Amino acid sequence: MSTVPLVRCAGAARTYGSGATATVALQPTDCAVLPGARTALMGPSGSGKSTLLHLMGGLDDPTRGTVEWPAIGTRAALRPGPVATVFQGPSLLPPLTVAENVALPLALVDVGPAEARDRALAALEQLGLTALADKLPDELSGGQAQRVAVARALIGAPVLILADEPTGQLDRFHGTLVVDALLHAAERTGAALVVATHDETVADRFDACWRMRDGLLSTEVARCSS
Repeated sequence: MSTVPLVRCAGAARTYGSGATATVALQPTDCAVLPGARTALMGPSGSGKSTLLHLMGGLDDPTRGTVEWPAIGTRAALRPGPVATVFQGPSLLPPLTVAENVALPLALVDVGPAEARDRALAALEQLGLTALADKLPDELSGGQAQRVAVARALIGAPVLILADEPTGQLDRFHGTLVVDALLHAAERTGAALVVATHDETVADRFDACWRMRDGLLSTEVARCSS
């Protein structure tokens, strides 16, 4: 397995606002995600987990330090494809069918409608969701919608999947299905997976555990149950 990081943060920090109203969301952070990693990012709400994932995914810029993607290339190369993000809560576009939502990332590249649908159906089939292809998001349960979001993340064959509290709004049964889908997808494709969660039972399913509190990251914990 390659030891070249997919993403590396060097002193990366993020502050929102300025002056007396400034909020430090992430204090200077050093970390790296290697190919094939299975990492749970633990911490309470407001601890900085989402901020770190957004920096890793190139969705936001650090106010200090750097974020680089040595094994992928420049930030412009991150998507669609190499880096995929699964957000907490509903992220599907209501007017589009499930298949159209899953195919949406392919609209950013030169993929024709027929091929895009075929690839969307293949991604849905991997997660056992083919029967939902022509349904609208408001016809889905919360668990189904989150698994569709996972299918959309996979359509570009990512090497790094970042999931931000994907079970946070689901009951235990549907949350387990979503985590199952993420782990199986990562195993099947070889992608690295980082999942932010405050749920110990979710975190215990991962190989390594990072913990966050008040914007500070610790990567010293080998297992979340330690």
